[in-house]
Amino acid sequence: MALQQPCPCGSGTSYDACCGRLHRGAALAQTPEELMRSRYAAYAVGDLDHVFRTWHPRTRPDDLAADPGLTWTGLEILGAGADWVEFTASFERNGVPGQMHERSSFEQRGGRWVYVDGDLT
Repeated sequence: MALQQPCPCGSGTSYDACCGRLHRGAALAQTPEELMRSRYAAYAVGDLDHVFRTWHPRTRPDDLAADPGLTWTGLEILGAGADWVEFTASFERNGVPGQMHERSSFEQRGGRWVYVDGDLT
């Protein structure tokens, strides 16, 4: 992804100034919402290493595989608290639009925010 393109997370800033800096390890997420946005953007740009690194070791899968028929098309934050974020992520799978609604849980581990799990609705 071009560094100066708008960030896929919908923040309105460039990818480089927003989630790109988290993906390349130049910064750590300061809040659960910032981490959630960076994880969404990582799925959108295909950076599954970032998704894996920011998943709690207790709950993450052994590995992650990209879905070549899936394109992430938008993110809407519905609410956020001290250790949770509720969002709707839009996507297209093989040209068919869809949405995923989740309330995600996060915790700090070694001074870093990590994704624990989420309830899909």
